[in-house]
Amino acid sequence: MLCAVTDWKIIYISQQIRGMAEPKYELPDFKKMLKGGVSMGQRSNLPIKEQRESLPIFKLRNQLLRAVQDNQMLVVIGETGSGKTTQMTQYFAEAGLTSLGVIGCTQPRRVAAISVAKRVADEYGCRVGQEVGYSIRFEDCTSRDTKIKYMTDGILIREMLQDADLKRYSMIMLDEAHERTINTDILFALLKGCAKRRPDFKLIVTSATLDAMKFSNYFNGAKIFTIPGRTFPVQVNYAQEPSDDSYVDQALTCIMEIHLREPEGDILLFLTGQEEIDTSAQILHERMLAIESHNPPPLIILPVYSSLPSEMQTKIFEPAAKGTRKCVIATNIAEASLTIDGIKYVVDPGMAKVKSYNAKTGMDALVVNPISQASAKQRAGRAGRTGPGKCFRLYTEQAFRNEMMPMNIPEIQRTNLSNVVLSLKAMGINDLMGFDFMDKPPVPTLINSLETLWTLGALDDEGLLTRLGRKMADFPMDPSQSKTLLVAVDLGCADEVVTIMAMLSVQTIFHRPRDKQTQADQKKAQFHQPEGDHITLLEVYKSWQNNRFSNPWCFENFVQARNLAKAREVRKQLIGTLDKYSLEIKSCGNDYNRIRKTICAGYFDHACKRDPKDEGYKTLTDAQTVHIHPSSSLYQKDPEYVVYHELTFTTKEYIREVCTIEPHWLPELAPNLYQKADANKISKRKQQETIEPLYNKHEAPGAWRLSRRMG
Repeated sequence: MLCAVTDWKIIYISQQIRGMAEPKYELPDFKKMLKGGVSMGQRSNLPIKEQRESLPIFKLRNQLLRAVQDNQMLVVIGETGSGKTTQMTQYFAEAGLTSLGVIGCTQPRRVAAISVAKRVADEYGCRVGQEVGYSIRFEDCTSRDTKIKYMTDGILIREMLQDADLKRYSMIMLDEAHERTINTDILFALLKGCAKRRPDFKLIVTSATLDAMKFSNYFNGAKIFTIPGRTFPVQVNYAQEPSDDSYVDQALTCIMEIHLREPEGDILLFLTGQEEIDTSAQILHERMLAIESHNPPPLIILPVYSSLPSEMQTKIFEPAAKGTRKCVIATNIAEASLTIDGIKYVVDPGMAKVKSYNAKTGMDALVVNPISQASAKQRAGRAGRTGPGKCFRLYTEQAFRNEMMPMNIPEIQRTNLSNVVLSLKAMGINDLMGFDFMDKPPVPTLINSLETLWTLGALDDEGLLTRLGRKMADFPMDPSQSKTLLVAVDLGCADEVVTIMAMLSVQTIFHRPRDKQTQADQKKAQFHQPEGDHITLLEVYKSWQNNRFSNPWCFENFVQARNLAKAREVRKQLIGTLDKYSLEIKSCGNDYNRIRKTICAGYFDHACKRDPKDEGYKTLTDAQTVHIHPSSSLYQKDPEYVVYHELTFTTKEYIREVCTIEPHWLPELAPNLYQKADANKISKRKQQETIEPLYNKHEAPGAWRLSRRMG
């Protein structure tokens, strides 16, 4: 049991927490504590065989195998934690389905694909990469012996580019189908067609929600197989009234009160992204240190997001030691993709970061939005996995019923489809309007995607795939990035551009600790280049390479060694793809103009011009006002013309990874989109400008006008 804390101490501690000033001492990083020897409890004393047999799905093993044998397509509904993800693939392998081909299982997220593969490998009695493996973008941990393969849904689409009938697979299991990612929706139609062409092929679609009839009707009336979960009652508590505090502040105060007042049981907090999670974890760590003199029970703070080192990710699955409490701070990955035992308290702020695409402006943006009612129910269910639990919703019941949508909007209806359209075109699917989508995407978004691919040269005037487009489809990245790589080969700077694309594909390279921000900024400024952020990233990689890929060098310069190592691996894979087409990889040395021109060739639709009337920039395609992000090397440098890699929306619309360009490159590199202006005509922007004379205090306003003088 957790040690008791008297009421007067709770009141005093709560007052300290709410009015806590900035600490005067240097705080240790909570992550350093995690990397050290944090005392955790034992996972389970039961042998693996008994753990597997204790799962709800085990009792239905024979019925499940019979249902798969009798049906080509099957919809399986089961709560998270029922064992469907880890056990079903093993049951099928034990039944001999691997003799006909590999059993594939898709996951919507990389973290889930890796963690599930590691767990199944332990149960199967092999190393990851042997009989059980995984494949994610830029990382393939499989071999010829692999019988069970976990992968992200994007990887399976890339495999279908090479083999539309998936002849090496006997079965595909689409896991977490209720999340409705863009790639999952495309796979629905592609695998439905594959099953029609291959009578021996088996397709299993699993979901954690009860929207089963929609899936069943789409898959030609497929049979529904239900796995009962082992859920316990969850007491849901709502906020009495809306609060003026930020949802992060409310969540952290709620966690401290749970920790000091409630009986034993771990806490799960949902937040929107890495920066928010890291900041919250550090603040919790500081607050626990501030009340250390009152001897509160220890709180182990465990963040989880995709870019976190794998050894820190796995700590969330380890039970807390006796007398301590575990607090997991996660993105919405913990809603369904991961099952964490021991959670009895869920804190739900009701927000999630969602990628949305505006077809009118042609811009992608990551926006923090309220979650759906279905997601809120999923989150609450995490508290009832191992016993009765409580869910603390930091919003009112009225907001839940009236302001939240019943279900999530499928990703295919709110994101840019350029990559998807390119993949479908590469598979020979040209009739996009007639494609068998479960929920059809908006027509303006489809048209925008076709126009984008046409301006990039991936499609011809008839909308058919060009040779350049077919090469672009082979790269596991956005069309703009793949076009940039192929242009780099022609301009003789592929060696540098491959490095830049690899650096852009990983998470943030620079590390900025809260207690050493000034030092980190000074070190980062040493790498800044006048050409922009792309060249800055190149210089970081070159310096790391010149220092023999040293980890101490990374630590000294506040650079994340793990992310650089990942970029190095990605670089090798991109070079392998270029070698596949026998494309020459040359270096341009220090001729950065060639690199700038190459980046402009891929991102010309992201071109911006400095706005003379405002502090920001105007996009050339639709005159949207944007601002250079403060972390950019070009911040407050105000170059005339730039292109950007991505746009994010916080307090303003910020452009990130910015590169300077020359305006005359645009009509040369993108004649479909830009034309050289006629020197004898006035531009539309100039036509809209009004000429105002200098202020004259001796005359009334407007007295200079001819109409006034004649009157």
